[in-house]
Amino acid sequence: MSFWGKIKGFIVSPTETFNSVKEEGWGGSIGYFAKLLVIYAILIALVIVAVFAAIWSIINSALETYLVAETVTGLEGFFGMAAGILAVVALISIIIGGIIGILISSLWMHIWVYIVGGRKGVGQTIKAMAYGSTPSLLLGWIPLVGIIFAIWSIVVSIIGIRELHEISTGRAVLAYLLGAIIIPAIIAVALFSALLAAFLAWTPSFT
Repeated sequence: MSFWGKIKGFIVSPTETFNSVKEEGWGGSIGYFAKLLVIYAILIALVIVAVFAAIWSIINSALETYLVAETVTGLEGFFGMAAGILAVVALISIIIGGIIGILISSLWMHIWVYIVGGRKGVGQTIKAMAYGSTPSLLLGWIPLVGIIFAIWSIVVSIIGIRELHEISTGRAVLAYLLGAIIIPAIIAVALFSALLAAFLAWTPSFT
């Protein structure tokens, strides 16, 4: 199945498309994820530039009345440079962080998939998570409504876990919820404990 065929499949008919890639190696899913991630990163970079341009347009309208043209031009250059730097940093960070993140999150998720009964191997979990990211990477860059496509990706990932590991929907949902909730909970508890310990150590004793 072609790259664009997979995109259409995971958006329109994820169950059938996951079944069609069941025998595929997990490396193919990472390659697919990387291509889609690059597109996503470029779109995010363009959104950043557009947002900076809109902000500058508002500021420029206010400043033209009070500042000389040379000053306004200088500020425009600064805004343009800042937008460019931020866009490039975001582009590189999203690509590198995305590849590392999908591998780490897949390995973590596989622990919970295995616990609930998934026995088809970690490669199938990687495929479920990588291909399940399709809606979010394809349309999640759209401001404000991106959350809808993030939720859509969760649903597609759960379908992938169910189909590729051949377990029930309930078990797939349980595995995903455990994997998605426990990491934030552990981090929150660890940070709270560290902050509390630091606060208690810093607070002078009045006894």
